Amino acid sequence: MTDEMRVGVVLPTGAAQWDGSGGPRGLLGLGARAEELGFDSLWVGDTLLKPMIEPVTLLGALAARTERVTLGTAALLPAFRRPVQTAQALASVDLLSGGRLVVTVGAGFPGRSEREYAASEVPWERRFARLDETVALWRQLWDSAGPSVFHGKVLHFDDLPGGLAPHRAGGPPVWLGGATPAALARTGRRYDGWLPYPPDHRAYGPGLAEVRRAAAEAGRDEGAVAPALYTTVLIAPDPASGRKALDAYTRTTYGVPLEVAETIQCLIAGPVEHIARELGRYAEQGARHLVCRIGALDAAAQAEQLEGLAALLPVLRGPRD
Repeated sequence: MTDEMRVGVVLPTGAAQWDGSGGPRGLLGLGARAEELGFDSLWVGDTLLKPMIEPVTLLGALAARTERVTLGTAALLPAFRRPVQTAQALASVDLLSGGRLVVTVGAGFPGRSEREYAASEVPWERRFARLDETVALWRQLWDSAGPSVFHGKVLHFDDLPGGLAPHRAGGPPVWLGGATPAALARTGRRYDGWLPYPPDHRAYGPGLAEVRRAAAEAGRDEGAVAPALYTTVLIAPDPASGRKALDAYTRTTYGVPLEVAETIQCLIAGPVEHIARELGRYAEQGARHLVCRIGALDAAAQAEQLEGLAALLPVLRGPRD
């Protein structure tokens, strides 16, 4: 569809998906195989609600196992970590990967993430201000000329030590996940990319227009914000059997049936041609970075699906030399 399209996969970092894969170290092999197959990026999620490999740790390991692919979080919840130490950890991954890191951040989901905030000893209130200020603090620490004080509405530091400079000047790109009106405005004003998961492709274009409008009002270039999409995909003989498999996936992952999950996020199942066609609808609305989570519940199925999804690459982005 366009040679500008980039397609990546989300690695299954939850402990429940490791059976038969050689344990969590199998994630490194899966990431290396995705690079061999021609995918553009590897992504990892973040939660405290189930046992899983910590995302920044895994990205550091992937930096040593891969050479070309972008390495990203989809999405990191900074509230779970102390901000100064996280700036150092992210700069370290960016250095070890040769500047291949992209950090998507979020503030969590109402009705789900309150327990995670409590476990992190961070108040749920003012979470969006905390998120924006954390990213601003990271960027200050990544700049060797940045001041040694930071005074926001939530975060306050009077004597900051010098931060570790990442591979790229200014640090890795920081994207925001979310599509509320407030999130669109904040993305345009402050962030380097937009990673929503709208269940209806027709909502993507208007959302992107709002992001770009906010960027222009903030004096930023229209192309300053990378347009991405987070989606769950599953290859199946037909859409009906695919929906049945996705229903098992959403019930296991979120405790809700597919009929509920698909009102919140983008989930697509069926033959490769069907998946490509549905993703193409988002591409027509402006999406250029596809972050694909595989809706399979075990390691063997994840690996099999990865091989099949490689057929999407030439269809979505056009053949490459």
